[in-house]
Amino acid sequence: MSHPPTLLLPIPLLSTLLLPSPGFFATSEGMTTLLAVGLGYCTRHLLATHPDLFDRVIGTARTPEGVAALEALGVEGVLFDGLAASPALRAAVAEAHVLVLSAPPGEAGDPLLAVAEADIAASHNLQQILYLTTLGVYGDHDGGWVDETTPPRAGSARLERRLKAEAGLLALGVRKGIPVASLRLAGIYGPGRNAFLNLKAGEARRIDKPGQVFNRIHVADIATSMAAVIGQGFSGLLNVTDDRPAPPGDPIAFAAGLMGVEPPPLLPFAEVAQTMSPMALSFWAGNKRVRNTRLKEELGVTLAYPTFEDGLGALYGEMRDAGEI
Repeated sequence: MSHPPTLLLPIPLLSTLLLPSPGFFATSEGMTTLLAVGLGYCTRHLLATHPDLFDRVIGTARTPEGVAALEALGVEGVLFDGLAASPALRAAVAEAHVLVLSAPPGEAGDPLLAVAEADIAASHNLQQILYLTTLGVYGDHDGGWVDETTPPRAGSARLERRLKAEAGLLALGVRKGIPVASLRLAGIYGPGRNAFLNLKAGEARRIDKPGQVFNRIHVADIATSMAAVIGQGFSGLLNVTDDRPAPPGDPIAFAAGLMGVEPPPLLPFAEVAQTMSPMALSFWAGNKRVRNTRLKEELGVTLAYPTFEDGLGALYGEMRDAGEI
Protein backbone atom coordinates (compact mmCIF):
# COMPACT_ATOMS: atom_id res chain seq x y z
CA MET A 1 0.00 0.00 0.00
CA SER A 2 1.29 3.46 -0.83
CA HIS A 3 1.64 6.16 1.78
CA PRO A 4 -1.43 8.31 2.48
CA PRO A 5 -1.51 11.59 0.57
CA THR A 6 -0.79 14.82 2.40
CA LEU A 7 -4.15 16.59 2.42
CA LEU A 8 -3.77 20.30 2.97
CA LEU A 9 -7.33 20.69 4.18
CA PRO A 10 -8.03 23.99 5.97
CA ILE A 11 -9.91 22.44 8.89
CA PRO A 12 -8.28 22.49 12.33
CA LEU A 13 -7.99 19.27 14.30
CA LEU A 14 -9.92 19.86 17.50
CA SER A 15 -8.08 18.70 20.59
CA THR A 16 -11.30 17.39 22.11
CA LEU A 17 -12.27 15.24 19.12
CA LEU A 18 -12.87 11.63 20.17
CA LEU A 19 -10.86 9.51 17.74
CA PRO A 20 -11.42 5.78 17.24
CA SER A 21 -9.37 3.34 19.26
CA PRO A 22 -6.50 1.37 17.67
CA GLY A 23 -7.76 -1.35 15.37
CA PHE A 24 -11.05 0.49 14.79
CA PHE A 25 -10.62 0.31 11.02
CA ALA A 26 -9.63 -3.35 10.92
CA THR A 27 -12.81 -4.24 9.03
CA SER A 28 -12.03 -1.68 6.32
CA GLU A 29 -8.73 -3.29 5.32
CA GLY A 30 -8.17 -2.67 1.63
CA MET A 31 -10.54 0.31 1.48
CA THR A 32 -7.86 2.59 0.16
CA THR A 33 -9.55 4.78 -2.45
CA LEU A 34 -12.31 7.27 -1.67
CA LEU A 35 -14.43 8.97 -4.29
CA ALA A 36 -16.31 11.91 -2.79
CA VAL A 37 -18.97 13.43 -5.03
CA GLY A 38 -19.44 16.90 -3.63
CA LEU A 39 -16.37 16.94 -1.39
CA GLY A 40 -17.64 19.41 1.17
CA TYR A 41 -17.38 20.49 4.78
CA CYS A 42 -18.11 17.13 6.43
CA THR A 43 -15.93 14.94 4.21
CA ARG A 44 -13.05 17.40 4.41
CA HIS A 45 -13.23 17.21 8.18
CA LEU A 46 -13.25 13.41 8.04
CA LEU A 47 -10.09 13.47 5.92
CA ALA A 48 -8.37 16.05 8.10
CA THR A 49 -9.05 14.14 11.31
CA HIS A 50 -8.55 10.62 9.94
CA PRO A 51 -5.62 11.03 7.52
CA ASP A 52 -4.76 7.32 7.45
CA LEU A 53 -8.24 6.11 6.51
CA PHE A 54 -7.59 6.31 2.75
CA ASP A 55 -4.37 6.33 0.77
CA ARG A 56 -6.03 7.92 -2.25
CA VAL A 57 -8.76 10.55 -2.35
CA ILE A 58 -10.67 11.61 -5.45
CA GLY A 59 -13.16 14.47 -5.31
CA THR A 60 -15.51 15.97 -7.86
CA ALA A 61 -16.09 19.61 -8.68
CA ARG A 62 -18.49 21.28 -11.08
CA THR A 63 -15.97 23.64 -12.71
CA PRO A 64 -12.32 23.53 -13.81
CA GLU A 65 -11.60 26.11 -11.12
CA GLY A 66 -13.14 23.81 -8.53
CA VAL A 67 -11.00 20.93 -9.74
CA ALA A 68 -7.89 23.09 -9.42
CA ALA A 69 -8.90 24.06 -5.88
CA LEU A 70 -9.25 20.40 -4.91
CA GLU A 71 -5.87 19.55 -6.37
CA ALA A 72 -4.32 22.41 -4.40
CA LEU A 73 -5.57 20.61 -1.28
CA GLY A 74 -3.90 17.36 -2.26
CA VAL A 75 -7.06 15.74 -3.66
CA GLU A 76 -7.33 14.27 -7.16
CA GLY A 77 -9.95 16.43 -8.83
CA VAL A 78 -12.46 15.19 -11.41
CA LEU A 79 -14.86 17.41 -13.30
CA PHE A 80 -18.53 16.48 -12.83
CA ASP A 81 -21.30 18.93 -13.67
CA GLY A 82 -24.02 16.59 -12.44
CA LEU A 83 -25.33 16.01 -15.97
CA ALA A 84 -22.92 13.61 -17.68
CA ALA A 85 -20.26 11.10 -16.69
CA SER A 86 -16.87 11.73 -18.27
CA PRO A 87 -14.36 8.92 -18.88
CA ALA A 88 -12.38 10.26 -15.90
CA LEU A 89 -15.42 10.02 -13.64
CA ARG A 90 -16.24 6.51 -14.83
CA ALA A 91 -12.64 5.49 -14.12
CA ALA A 92 -12.87 6.98 -10.63
CA VAL A 93 -16.07 5.05 -9.96
CA ALA A 94 -14.41 1.82 -11.08
CA GLU A 95 -11.39 2.40 -8.84
CA ALA A 96 -13.16 3.58 -5.68
CA HIS A 97 -13.55 1.35 -2.64
CA VAL A 98 -15.78 3.84 -0.81
CA LEU A 99 -18.20 6.39 -2.24
CA VAL A 100 -19.28 9.41 -0.19
CA LEU A 101 -22.14 11.25 -1.87
CA SER A 102 -23.22 14.67 -0.64
CA ALA A 103 -24.16 16.58 -3.80
CA PRO A 104 -27.78 17.82 -3.75
CA PRO A 105 -30.10 15.55 -5.74
CA GLY A 106 -31.77 16.66 -8.93
CA GLU A 107 -35.06 15.63 -10.51
CA ALA A 108 -33.50 12.28 -11.45
CA GLY A 109 -32.30 11.61 -7.90
CA ASP A 110 -28.67 11.40 -6.82
CA PRO A 111 -26.48 12.98 -9.55
CA LEU A 112 -23.92 10.19 -9.68
CA LEU A 113 -26.51 7.43 -9.60
CA ALA A 114 -28.41 9.15 -12.42
CA VAL A 115 -25.45 9.05 -14.84
CA ALA A 116 -23.29 6.17 -13.60
CA GLU A 117 -25.55 3.57 -11.99
CA ALA A 118 -24.34 0.88 -14.38
CA ASP A 119 -20.71 1.74 -13.59
CA ILE A 120 -21.38 1.54 -9.86
CA ALA A 121 -23.19 -1.77 -10.24
CA ALA A 122 -20.36 -3.21 -12.34
CA SER A 123 -17.53 -2.12 -10.03
CA HIS A 124 -15.47 -4.95 -8.56
CA ASN A 125 -13.71 -2.62 -6.09
CA LEU A 126 -16.62 -0.82 -4.47
CA GLN A 127 -17.25 -1.98 -0.91
CA GLN A 128 -19.37 0.75 0.67
CA ILE A 129 -21.48 3.85 -0.02
CA LEU A 130 -22.21 6.71 2.39
CA TYR A 131 -24.96 9.18 1.52
CA LEU A 132 -25.07 12.46 3.45
CA THR A 133 -28.59 13.81 3.66
CA THR A 134 -30.78 15.73 6.11
CA LEU A 135 -33.10 15.21 9.06
CA GLY A 136 -35.50 17.43 7.14
CA VAL A 137 -36.96 14.35 5.42
CA TYR A 138 -38.88 13.53 8.62
CA GLY A 139 -40.99 16.65 8.09
CA ASP A 140 -43.21 18.13 10.77
CA HIS A 141 -44.15 16.18 13.90
CA ASP A 142 -45.36 19.09 16.06
CA GLY A 143 -42.26 18.86 18.22
CA GLY A 144 -42.64 15.13 18.85
CA TRP A 145 -39.80 12.63 18.95
CA VAL A 146 -38.74 10.69 15.84
CA ASP A 147 -36.15 8.03 15.06
CA GLU A 148 -35.06 5.97 12.06
CA THR A 149 -38.26 3.90 12.18
CA THR A 150 -40.46 7.00 11.78
CA PRO A 151 -41.96 7.28 8.27
CA PRO A 152 -40.72 10.39 6.45
CA ARG A 153 -42.97 13.36 5.71
CA ALA A 154 -40.98 15.29 3.15
CA GLY A 155 -43.44 18.13 2.57
CA SER A 156 -41.50 19.74 -0.31
CA ALA A 157 -40.15 18.81 -3.73
CA ARG A 158 -36.60 19.37 -2.47
CA LEU A 159 -37.00 16.84 0.34
CA GLU A 160 -38.85 14.41 -1.92
CA ARG A 161 -35.76 14.43 -4.14
CA ARG A 162 -33.66 13.63 -1.08
CA LEU A 163 -35.82 10.62 -0.30
CA LYS A 164 -35.74 9.48 -3.93
CA ALA A 165 -31.94 9.63 -3.95
CA GLU A 166 -31.75 7.79 -0.63
CA ALA A 167 -34.11 5.05 -1.78
CA GLY A 168 -32.23 4.59 -5.05
CA LEU A 169 -28.91 4.18 -3.28
CA LEU A 170 -30.26 1.79 -0.64
CA ALA A 171 -31.83 -0.33 -3.38
CA LEU A 172 -28.55 -0.39 -5.30
CA GLY A 173 -26.78 -1.59 -2.18
CA VAL A 174 -29.24 -4.47 -1.81
CA ARG A 175 -28.80 -5.49 -5.45
CA LYS A 176 -25.02 -5.23 -5.28
CA GLY A 177 -24.70 -6.79 -1.84
CA ILE A 178 -22.72 -3.94 -0.26
CA PRO A 179 -23.54 -1.72 2.73
CA VAL A 180 -25.14 1.62 1.96
CA ALA A 181 -25.55 4.03 4.86
CA SER A 182 -27.77 7.09 4.67
CA LEU A 183 -26.58 9.57 7.29
CA ARG A 184 -29.41 11.97 8.09
CA LEU A 185 -27.63 15.02 9.46
CA ALA A 186 -28.88 17.67 11.88
CA GLY A 187 -28.01 21.36 11.51
CA ILE A 188 -24.24 21.47 11.12
CA TYR A 189 -21.85 23.83 12.91
CA GLY A 190 -18.14 23.88 13.61
CA PRO A 191 -14.94 25.76 12.68
CA GLY A 192 -15.71 28.44 10.11
CA ARG A 193 -19.44 27.85 10.41
CA ASN A 194 -20.93 28.96 13.71
CA ALA A 195 -22.89 31.54 15.69
CA PHE A 196 -19.75 33.44 16.75
CA LEU A 197 -18.90 34.30 13.15
CA ASN A 198 -22.50 35.28 12.44
CA LEU A 199 -22.54 37.57 15.47
CA LYS A 200 -19.19 39.10 14.54
CA ALA A 201 -20.44 39.78 11.00
CA GLY A 202 -23.71 41.25 12.24
CA GLU A 203 -25.65 38.53 10.40
CA ALA A 204 -27.08 36.58 13.36
CA ARG A 205 -30.86 36.60 13.75
CA ARG A 206 -32.94 35.25 16.61
CA ILE A 207 -36.29 34.18 15.23
CA ASP A 208 -39.13 33.61 17.67
CA LYS A 209 -41.43 30.75 16.71
CA PRO A 210 -43.00 29.42 19.93
CA GLY A 211 -42.62 25.67 20.32
CA GLN A 212 -40.10 25.31 17.48
CA VAL A 213 -36.99 23.22 18.16
CA PHE A 214 -34.05 22.03 16.08
CA ASN A 215 -31.36 19.40 16.52
CA ARG A 216 -27.76 20.29 15.76
CA ILE A 217 -24.46 18.46 15.26
CA HIS A 218 -20.82 19.51 15.45
CA VAL A 219 -18.82 18.61 12.35
CA ALA A 220 -16.31 16.76 14.53
CA ASP A 221 -19.07 14.38 15.61
CA ILE A 222 -20.11 13.92 11.99
CA ALA A 223 -16.54 12.92 11.13
CA THR A 224 -16.46 10.44 14.01
CA SER A 225 -19.81 9.02 12.89
CA MET A 226 -18.65 8.65 9.28
CA ALA A 227 -15.51 6.85 10.47
CA ALA A 228 -17.62 4.50 12.58
CA VAL A 229 -19.90 3.72 9.64
CA ILE A 230 -16.91 2.96 7.41
CA GLY A 231 -15.08 0.96 10.05
CA GLN A 232 -18.09 -1.19 10.92
CA GLY A 233 -19.64 -1.56 7.49
CA PHE A 234 -22.94 -0.14 8.75
CA SER A 235 -25.88 -0.24 6.36
CA GLY A 236 -29.24 1.52 6.61
CA LEU A 237 -30.59 4.77 8.02
CA LEU A 238 -28.69 6.68 10.68
CA ASN A 239 -29.60 9.89 12.48
CA VAL A 240 -26.47 11.93 13.17
CA THR A 241 -27.50 14.51 15.73
CA ASP A 242 -26.80 15.80 19.20
CA ASP A 243 -28.63 14.75 22.35
CA ARG A 244 -30.79 17.78 23.00
CA PRO A 245 -32.96 19.68 20.52
CA ALA A 246 -33.43 23.31 21.48
CA PRO A 247 -35.21 26.48 20.32
CA PRO A 248 -33.56 28.17 17.32
CA GLY A 249 -32.46 31.31 19.15
CA ASP A 250 -30.76 29.57 22.08
CA PRO A 251 -27.35 28.94 20.45
CA ILE A 252 -27.14 32.57 19.33
CA ALA A 253 -27.96 33.86 22.81
CA PHE A 254 -25.45 31.43 24.34
CA ALA A 255 -22.71 32.48 21.91
CA ALA A 256 -23.43 36.15 22.55
CA GLY A 257 -23.09 35.55 26.28
CA LEU A 258 -19.67 33.96 25.82
CA MET A 259 -18.56 36.89 23.66
CA GLY A 260 -19.88 39.41 26.15
CA VAL A 261 -22.20 41.09 23.64
CA GLU A 262 -25.92 41.65 23.54
CA PRO A 263 -27.80 39.03 21.50
CA PRO A 264 -29.84 40.31 18.58
CA PRO A 265 -33.49 41.02 19.38
CA LEU A 266 -36.12 38.34 18.92
CA LEU A 267 -37.93 38.66 15.59
CA PRO A 268 -41.45 37.24 15.21
CA PHE A 269 -41.45 34.36 12.74
CA ALA A 270 -44.58 35.66 11.00
CA GLU A 271 -42.71 38.82 10.00
CA VAL A 272 -39.46 37.15 8.97
CA ALA A 273 -41.28 34.45 6.99
CA GLN A 274 -42.41 37.05 4.45
CA THR A 275 -38.80 37.47 3.30
CA MET A 276 -37.75 33.80 3.46
CA SER A 277 -36.95 31.65 0.44
CA PRO A 278 -39.04 28.52 -0.21
CA MET A 279 -36.10 26.42 0.98
CA ALA A 280 -35.90 28.35 4.26
CA LEU A 281 -39.64 28.10 4.77
CA SER A 282 -39.53 24.32 4.30
CA PHE A 283 -36.73 24.15 6.87
CA TRP A 284 -38.81 26.01 9.44
CA ALA A 285 -41.91 23.95 8.66
CA GLY A 286 -40.35 20.84 10.18
CA ASN A 287 -40.68 20.80 13.97
CA LYS A 288 -39.41 17.61 15.62
CA ARG A 289 -37.08 16.16 18.21
CA VAL A 290 -34.73 13.54 16.77
CA ARG A 291 -33.28 10.60 18.67
CA ASN A 292 -29.71 9.38 18.11
CA THR A 293 -30.03 6.05 19.95
CA ARG A 294 -28.91 3.96 16.98
CA LEU A 295 -25.77 6.06 16.52
CA LYS A 296 -24.73 5.62 20.14
CA GLU A 297 -25.91 2.10 20.92
CA GLU A 298 -25.47 0.23 17.62
CA LEU A 299 -22.33 1.99 16.41
CA GLY A 300 -20.90 2.85 19.82
CA VAL A 301 -20.27 6.49 18.96
CA THR A 302 -19.63 8.80 21.90
CA LEU A 303 -20.38 12.39 20.95
CA ALA A 304 -17.66 14.88 21.75
CA TYR A 305 -20.30 17.61 21.84
CA PRO A 306 -23.67 16.18 22.97
CA THR A 307 -25.22 19.66 23.33
CA PHE A 308 -24.76 22.95 21.52
CA GLU A 309 -23.35 24.42 24.75
CA ASP A 310 -20.57 21.82 24.68
CA GLY A 311 -19.75 22.51 21.05
CA LEU A 312 -19.94 26.28 21.17
CA GLY A 313 -18.01 26.38 24.43
CA ALA A 314 -15.12 24.47 22.85
CA LEU A 315 -15.25 26.56 19.69
CA TYR A 316 -15.19 29.78 21.70
CA GLY A 317 -11.97 28.79 23.44
CA GLU A 318 -10.31 27.76 20.18
CA MET A 319 -11.41 30.87 18.28
CA ARG A 320 -10.45 33.17 21.15
CA ASP A 321 -6.99 31.62 21.39
CA ALA A 322 -6.58 31.98 17.62
CA GLY A 323 -7.59 35.65 17.74
CA GLU A 324 -10.67 35.06 15.58
CA ILE A 325 -13.05 36.60 18.11
